[in-house]
Amino acid sequence: MTKYQHVEADADMVRDGTIKLHGPEGFAGMRKAGRLAAEILDALADHVRPGVTTGELDDIVRQMTLAGGGVPATLGYHGYTHSCCISLNHVVCHGIPGDKKLKDGDILNIDVTPLVDGWHGDTSRMFLVGDVPLKARKLVEVTYECLMIGIAEARPGARVGDIGAAIQAHAERHRYGVVRDFCGHGLGRLFHDAPEVVHAGRAGTGPELRPGMFMTIEPMINLGKPAVKVLSDGWTAVTRDKSLSAQFEHSIGITEDGCEIFTRSPTGRDQPPYV
Repeated sequence: MTKYQHVEADADMVRDGTIKLHGPEGFAGMRKAGRLAAEILDALADHVRPGVTTGELDDIVRQMTLAGGGVPATLGYHGYTHSCCISLNHVVCHGIPGDKKLKDGDILNIDVTPLVDGWHGDTSRMFLVGDVPLKARKLVEVTYECLMIGIAEARPGARVGDIGAAIQAHAERHRYGVVRDFCGHGLGRLFHDAPEVVHAGRAGTGPELRPGMFMTIEPMINLGKPAVKVLSDGWTAVTRDKSLSAQFEHSIGITEDGCEIFTRSPTGRDQPPYV
């Protein structure tokens, strides 16, 4: 049976399986963290080009996070040593920044989570490098549609399964594979919390959505089959069939009549092309 807990904004949070329900102070905190996260991704759009390394992009994320009054939540998280995750082409998620240079035709996901005044602003976007083939651009476009279709299901009285079912239906209509191994999650003062938001499933199942719930929706959609594997570094997840993968992510809060997107771009750069 799902348990819900009304929490104060300054309360000590523990991951205990309960779904936290936040008030106005929590929404204010998430707006601030989400705004910085979105501004960082906005700025990165001008730096993603052939010849730039993923490590250089990670440096920009770290510098902007600190300058914005936050700290990168991934830095030191379970031993992770970078300020963001950058997942290139067939990497599904948790790609590690480094010396790899971007090439013309690449697609990549950049996932940032600034921690601002104790609140996590978790978001990611896809970026296109130079002249990207049509099939890759279409995958990115449909993945963004999956995100927004899932978000449209997020309202009081709906179920977590409604989100996944809507995403799965849209992706499979295009004959894409929906990753099940990784999912969205509750967040707020905790980086990862209940509920888990799987991006496939059956409508009408799972925990009920209630006002005050914070969560991420972050579908990972593969050009091929859904199966993934994690490499020996313990982080990098790739498609088993080496097909391309795409992902978009927003952090949202359930309101009295729908949901609020905390990580929407203030400049309208929510999906490529970023002009």
